[in-house]
Amino acid sequence: MSALVILSWAITIAQVLLGLAMCCATFRVVAGPRAQDRILGLDTLYVNAMLLLLTFGIRTGSTLYFEVALIIGLLGFVSTVALAKFLMRGEVIE
Repeated sequence: MSALVILSWAITIAQVLLGLAMCCATFRVVAGPRAQDRILGLDTLYVNAMLLLLTFGIRTGSTLYFEVALIIGLLGFVSTVALAKFLMRGEVIE
């Protein structure tokens, strides 16, 4: 087998598994018993979405996917910090 065939199969398997992980994270967001579980599910969801976009970028060779993944990563981190601060203190801006 050539290296391109192996890479294609690996990317396909990674995308399927990331899609499955996104389904599990969505379930945690919807059915989470506490707010902390829902925030953790959202955190996992944005990381999986970012990784899925990176695999699409590797498959297509387009740099646009990498830039969008970077934006998702930055916005996801900021939103997770804001939600965690809101749960801890009841306000985001002091």
